[in-house]
Amino acid sequence: MLEYNNKKFVCYLDLGMELIRGKWKAVILCHLNKGPKRFLELQRLTCGVSQKVLNEKLTELENDGLIFKTAYPEVPPRVEYELTEMGKEVFPALDILQKWSKKHFTKKTNSEVRSKNSE
Repeated sequence: MLEYNNKKFVCYLDLGMELIRGKWKAVILCHLNKGPKRFLELQRLTCGVSQKVLNEKLTELENDGLIFKTAYPEVPPRVEYELTEMGKEVFPALDILQKWSKKHFTKKTNSEVRSKNSE
């Protein structure tokens, strides 16, 4: 058993998955892999995430060391998020998972979309 931030994990894979678990974290990391993004830009790109949830997930990713936030001393305030070195290191694993999912589920997801559209 491993312990990290007062949570117990079965193994290092369990711990690693905790950092990207959930509907939005991996999506946010994928968008930030393309370069720094502002909050509203991330909200538009993620299609459907509420401002509250996006803020929570960004804070969690920042606290876990996967992203960092830069606040510029401007009026109005400007904040950008980008991947840390640790965040950049996890991206190849996410990319492999995305390619695997596309390879095995493209036909299934496209046929489901066609079925729903024809109803």
